[in-house]
Amino acid sequence: MQEVDRIITGGRILVLNEKESHIRDGIVAIDGENIVAVGEKKELENRYIGREIIDASGCLIMPGLINCHNHAAMTCFRGIADDLELTDRLNNYISPAEAKNMNEEMAYWGSMLACAEMIKSGTTTFCDMYLFEDETAKAAKKAGMRCLLGEALFDFPSPNSQTPGEGLDYTRMLIEKWADDPLVNIVVEPHSLYTCSIDLLKNAKAIADRYNIPYATSLLENRGEQEQLFRKFGNSPVAFLKDIGCLTERFIAFHCVSMGEEEINLFAEHGCKVVHNPGTNMKLASGVAPVPDMLNAGITVGMGTGGCAGNNNLDMFAGMDMAAKLHKVHRLDPTVMDAGTVVRMATCEGAKALGLGNITGNLIPGMKADIIIIDLNKPHLTPIYNEFSHLVYTVNGGDLDTVLINGKIVMRDSQLLTIDENEVMERVKEIAVRIRKSLGSTA
Repeated sequence: MQEVDRIITGGRILVLNEKESHIRDGIVAIDGENIVAVGEKKELENRYIGREIIDASGCLIMPGLINCHNHAAMTCFRGIADDLELTDRLNNYISPAEAKNMNEEMAYWGSMLACAEMIKSGTTTFCDMYLFEDETAKAAKKAGMRCLLGEALFDFPSPNSQTPGEGLDYTRMLIEKWADDPLVNIVVEPHSLYTCSIDLLKNAKAIADRYNIPYATSLLENRGEQEQLFRKFGNSPVAFLKDIGCLTERFIAFHCVSMGEEEINLFAEHGCKVVHNPGTNMKLASGVAPVPDMLNAGITVGMGTGGCAGNNNLDMFAGMDMAAKLHKVHRLDPTVMDAGTVVRMATCEGAKALGLGNITGNLIPGMKADIIIIDLNKPHLTPIYNEFSHLVYTVNGGDLDTVLINGKIVMRDSQLLTIDENEVMERVKEIAVRIRKSLGSTA
């Protein structure tokens, strides 16, 4: 028998390979960071012996969820200025709060809080775009989370960079500092086409090309942005991106609510990736992204929550439920965005969108052991006929029992092992007091 570090045994397994294999009573064998075997218990129990056994009887074992778009430190702004028009919300609340409060301390503790929330609701990998991202990287590393991080780049001063050049220098520092880290990966992230000059977009792309890493931006989040950018460029924004050489397989676009047939075809032709953020798009009344059309065109589409200032929570199970139902009611078709498609967007397709598809997103030998175990022994999860249906329409973030990332257990029996969540919550509460005072509020 082969000895391995851990064996997860006794549960249902969703492999999420190309065949979408289901294993009713299975074993996952893990050695070090990697999965070494997945299969039926009766076939593997006499081939592997584990130094540690995780009993997953009555549970569902599956790949960890991939949150493809987040602003982790914005957990500190959760609940500020809800139910307002976007311009009022940004100009009179969020931007002043950032200008007066955003610093390295807030970035670290806000990101730690985000990591705690994500791990407890089954997310094992996230992609982040915000400020002071080195602090977010430190928080993710401490929490044991896999991540793809990028500093938001602007034409104007931010709390972390006074010029576009400083932002690009900070990005280069992130790339070199975290090179070859097993968990932290870097992406180049100009914020958007309406906050970045053509030169900044080109310079950002040049850095991504030099290091052969992904680059990403928010794109066509609403109709107003589409109209603004058409006036700015005199052309479709996606056609403009093509003209300056930005449409490649390493390009990731967040939102894409207002993309039409021509833009979708260009993305498909060039292998660009899309991240769908249904919660944020719904709450900010941005519109409904044509995700079914993107999928039909062969575009890889992942899912994200956006930050807590827009969506208020980082629960990807809630996001899956919203994604499925939003498109059904929008298309008046109950067959679109079926549960299997949505689960894949939140796992293996999300990993592909981030350029991590050879590392995480499914449970096959050789992949990193990013695994979540869901306790099915609950009234609202009884009975179970279809695992995909349960995951999208019934499971919630509170049903998680155990989470492994890179082969390490980071949550057991619903208790975090890498984060002192009480300390983190207290730190963020202290920051929130300062934020309230800076906005002239005693609420």
